[in-house]
Amino acid sequence: MATPDRYVMLEDRGLIAVDGEDMRVFLQGLVSNDIRRVAADRAIHAAFLTPQGKYLHDFFIVEDNGGLLLDCEARRLDDLKRRLGIYKLRAKVAVADRSEAFVVAALIGDGALAALGLPAETPGAAARFADGVAYVDPRLAAAGARAVLPRDGAVKALETAGFAAADRGAYDALRIHLGLADGSRDMEVEKAILLENGFDELHGVDWDKGCYMGQELTARTRYRGLIKKRLVPVAVDGPLPAPGTPVMFEGKEAGEIRSGVEGAALALMRLEYLDRAAASGQRFTAADARITAHKPDWATF
Repeated sequence: MATPDRYVMLEDRGLIAVDGEDMRVFLQGLVSNDIRRVAADRAIHAAFLTPQGKYLHDFFIVEDNGGLLLDCEARRLDDLKRRLGIYKLRAKVAVADRSEAFVVAALIGDGALAALGLPAETPGAAARFADGVAYVDPRLAAAGARAVLPRDGAVKALETAGFAAADRGAYDALRIHLGLADGSRDMEVEKAILLENGFDELHGVDWDKGCYMGQELTARTRYRGLIKKRLVPVAVDGPLPAPGTPVMFEGKEAGEIRSGVEGAALALMRLEYLDRAAASGQRFTAADARITAHKPDWATF
């Protein structure tokens, strides 16, 4: 059944502008993806890690009028801005909060990409739209598009383009069904590892770009096959467990619930228990609910 084209204003997102002649070199040494790919027609998803390779922030990076905009978590924007400032040193770079001027929207529905003239086969394909930028979600085209737009006139522009308003639950339901993490709601700060959360398969890590903060551990994890857990979508039969609720299997802790919507959630699961549940046909439990885990189509574990 076809789904209508809708927009969801993501008011929990903020925007950091990074400008100046050294902006690309500056970010290239800090983030997990290749900044050289960012252009007027291309956006990327990337992460900022601790020196030990643990998750701190993730964001989308788009080019806008020659500068770069980082679409990040609003509630953690000040921390990201502070950390970028630490590494600025003498680089010719300006870092500024542009959240008051811009808004982020998720654009979903079977015809969303076509309505924007964006090709589904190119991750992060971008184009100018309503004095801002619209782009295919760089992680997965099935997640639709995102747009960074001037706040004034954003709703009018989206509705003129044929999108109807939807609430945040519509976007979260799609995101969770696809197995896409939502920042620190799903990835524990200073503990999560990128490859546990699909960053490899979802185009968030470039293996050929050279050094960046946390690169050594990320590469070692990949080449030594050290991943023991994965973030996966789960169906929830019963009351939705709160984030952090343990997922149990035969009396043992097999994982932990992350973000969720009615009837579904993401959970960080131990791979050994996913295999055991698949072999036995038994379901997991979390608080008063029964849980069934699903491997996303894009995942390779």
